[in-house]
This record gives sequence, C-alpha cells and structure tokens, in this order.
Amino acid sequence: MHLRWSLAPSLLLAAALIAPALAQQPAPADTATPAAPPKKPHKPKPEAPAKPAAAAAATPAVAGGAKPTLLSRYGEWGAYTASPGGKKVCFAIAKPSSSETTPPDRPRNPSYMFISSRPADKVSNEVSITIGYPFKPNSEATAEVGTISFALSTQQDGAWVKNATEEAHMVEAMRTGQSAIVKGVSVKGTRSTDTFSLRGLAQALDRVDQECK
Repeated sequence: MHLRWSLAPSLLLAAALIAPALAQQPAPADTATPAAPPKKPHKPKPEAPAKPAAAAAATPAVAGGAKPTLLSRYGEWGAYTASPGGKKVCFAIAKPSSSETTPPDRPRNPSYMFISSRPADKVSNEVSITIGYPFKPNSEATAEVGTISFALSTQQDGAWVKNATEEAHMVEAMRTGQSAIVKGVSVKGTRSTDTFSLRGLAQALDRVDQECK
C-alpha cells in the first residue's frame, strides 16, 4: 500500500526547481536539480487556501533541504536520486514532448511526469504528474498508453493513478510504449493534453531500480 502525504507545497517546489533544469535538455549531467517527486495524499482533505507559487517554492523544508543528484539521462528521461528528510528516493522524470490546451494558448506552468521509488516506505514505481495548473475540484484526469486508458485522481495540481492495482500495469505498458497522453481539466474549465515521449523510460527505470533496490 502506498504511503501518502499532503502534496501542494511539494508540487509547487518541484515545478519551480525542475523547470530551469529540464528546459535546457540536453544539458551537462551536473546542472540539473529537480526536486523529489510528491507523494500521494493519504485521503481527501478540505482544501486549504492555495499558497502563491513564489512563497511555496521558497520553503526549503518541503524537500528536506536535499539537492537531487542526476544519475544519468536516457532519451527524454532523466534518472535522479535525493534524500529529502533523510529518506532516499529515486525517480525518473520527463517533461511533455507536446502540450495543448482548449481553448488554445491558455497560460500554465510546466508539466512533468515522475515515476519514483522510496525504499523506506516500501514504494516502487509510483506514477505522479504535476500538471501546471489547479485541477477542477473532484475531477479525474486520464493517462492513455497505447490503447489503454488509466484513470487518475487529482488534487490541486497533482495527479496519480486512481486504482493502485493498475499502477504496475501502467508502468509496464509505458516501458514498451511510444507515448503517454495525459488529459485533464483546470479549475477554470481549460482542457489540457500533454504527450510524454517514452523514449528512454525503460533504461531510466532500470537505473532507478538499481539505485533504490
């Protein structure tokens, strides 16, 4: 069973730290500094007022003061390790190869997909997505890998596989697939479609598994 946390500040911090690193891909291995991926919320809670992004990004305690280390890059994916709060986490991460909104050209922050492992919490290959805007409350998103569609639960700007028993199936499909297409709806009704290339994902996950056995 997944160990889940409240997530909003860590999502914002992740986006703030990841954007400069991945916007320049490909880049030297020692220049990327993404934050550790967010954990799933334990259960739905009353939503607290959203923090401004700048304020949340300035809260180092969220990431435990840990600076992630790039292990290697594989295609569109990077493999990283970090130790937020003294607990080791390893993760593969990528940004979309293409993004669209309906209506078109609506402003939003960058979107990223994580697949993470946390040995201390007995969690492996947990899929999470930061979408770049607050989702419509109580809405679901979807991730399509080939002909298979997976339902995603959402909270603020984060999304996770809704049915935990399907997560391993999704990761295996992504290992051999060409792309993952994530669709969602913002609190303002904007629909987004993010396409993540899966080139290099299998190698990145193998490196993550090696680092966080």
